[in-house]
Amino acid sequence: MLRLTMAVCVGLLAATAQSPFGALAQEKYPDRPIKIIVPIPPGATADTLPRVIGDKLSKVWDQPVVIENKPGASNNLAAEFVAKAPADGYTIFATPPGPLVTAGSMGTALRFDPQAFTPITIMATLPNTLVVRADLPVSNLKELVAYAKANPGKLTYASAGNGSTPHLAGAALQITAGVLLVHVPYKGLAPALTDVLAGHIDMLFDNIGNTLPHIKSGKVKGIAVADQVRSPELPDLPTVAETYPGFYSTTWFALVGPPNMPPAIANKMQAEVARILKTPDLVNLYKQLAANPGGNTPEEMKAFLGDERQRWDKVIKTAGIKEE
Repeated sequence: MLRLTMAVCVGLLAATAQSPFGALAQEKYPDRPIKIIVPIPPGATADTLPRVIGDKLSKVWDQPVVIENKPGASNNLAAEFVAKAPADGYTIFATPPGPLVTAGSMGTALRFDPQAFTPITIMATLPNTLVVRADLPVSNLKELVAYAKANPGKLTYASAGNGSTPHLAGAALQITAGVLLVHVPYKGLAPALTDVLAGHIDMLFDNIGNTLPHIKSGKVKGIAVADQVRSPELPDLPTVAETYPGFYSTTWFALVGPPNMPPAIANKMQAEVARILKTPDLVNLYKQLAANPGGNTPEEMKAFLGDERQRWDKVIKTAGIKEE
């Protein structure tokens, strides 16, 4: 009987160690402010979406949801911060693909495990668009490729940082089209797009939510959409795949928690975010951004991330991309 009692006690202690916050803490979640860490400067879609969703969550849960921007190190600075945060659901990471998908393939000694974060949900997916500065003497993809071949190593393309989706899309275009471009990394898409608008950088793959107003105003030239089909917002803009079959690049924005965050908390946040994405004002915002709403479950998101890692790992290895 003594041995049985001791075994039961040990089992209870082990269960408590595995879930240090306990079922009661999870039921009360959240009972204090939540911090959402964003790895880019304010201004771009990756910053707008968590702000809007965070504002909705704060009203539903009657707790402040604070956005904290931590740009730097190709988004890995913020990723490391969240990875080391307590796994109690009060520090959440709102991120583009880089830290979750490509960081592990870049040959860098990371201070976090990209696959260890707790999936919550994808907030949105947006097709990437290829845009060029307004005075570049090209008007379509074939002309751009011809110009690049005639001027090898002279055309520059911006990105949100080494290993970001815009960087990899540019690398994939170089491989596919057989051209030589110069990569110029920034600490986010907002400053990268600003320099394309100013004519300091020649071209950029950026999500359609950021580029659409500038394409329509003529401040940049839209060259192609990197989705599998043309965008309803830009029906006359061809896809890259119409010239190079199979070319595909979308940007997405995800919510994840620190490693070992209790599944109950991840599921609770996912369910609320999925509901928020269906509200009329969010539906209208996503339409303005030309974004596709997310809301998938943590399990679905885990499978999605696995597919993305496999796809971009091939580009990284073929292009020989390393962390700078």
